[in-house]
Amino acid sequence: METINLRYIGENEDILIVELNRPEKMNAMNTKLITEVLSVFRESAYNDKLRCIIITGAGNKAFSAGGDLKERNGMTDWEWRHQHQLIEDLFITVKDFPQPVIAAVEGYALAGGCELALVADFIIAAERSLFGLTEVTIGIMPGGGGLQNLPRSIGVRRAKEMIYTGRTIDANLAYEWGLVNRVVENGKALEETEKIAMKITQSAPMSIKMAKTSMSRGTEIDFHTGFILDIAGYNVLVSSEDRMEGIAAFNEKRKPKWKNR
Repeated sequence: METINLRYIGENEDILIVELNRPEKMNAMNTKLITEVLSVFRESAYNDKLRCIIITGAGNKAFSAGGDLKERNGMTDWEWRHQHQLIEDLFITVKDFPQPVIAAVEGYALAGGCELALVADFIIAAERSLFGLTEVTIGIMPGGGGLQNLPRSIGVRRAKEMIYTGRTIDANLAYEWGLVNRVVENGKALEETEKIAMKITQSAPMSIKMAKTSMSRGTEIDFHTGFILDIAGYNVLVSSEDRMEGIAAFNEKRKPKWKNR
């Protein structure tokens, strides 16, 4: 693919790294890149072997600076809305992906780039990273879930200030506010994210999938309804082969051999 690089890692090649590959454009998202990433996520949803996806950007200047404004310059209203529908489809597909998705951020994560990071399960950021939803400074507004995800991450009042002013924040403040999970040395974001992904692959795949579904949906509804989701998933796992394998491996003091069933 022209605008993204794909690489599998892990003992069983069960971790997919999706690298946005337009470093000369600060990995800005044009229609081709959006379409290619969307295609990868749609196809990967049916890959039973896959355990985790990492999204990152090529180079060390940017994760992504957002939508490609040079491509958008001169677009008709219809062309703009058509492209944005692809963006909406991509971000929802990433957010609802059945397996964990982690964003490894080096440099700028602005506008749609910040929104892409926010739809991942969590973010690992290098010290040089900068985050912001700057859309109001060019006459639009965040349209990739940022208006929902940023307040849920850092609180409504902080999010309103950032969005109303187009303010950017550095990695350390993003960590303090709860936007990112860890801040690491420059150049180490992907390496640290890979280590976390490796740990994820050691856990039972069905358990991770059920837990993600329950947390993603349950945190958006009332506690008691969310708890019903928890128990429904729990009872599915009780009857799984992996539950029996996990208990056996614990008692036999060995590593479990997961079958994902």
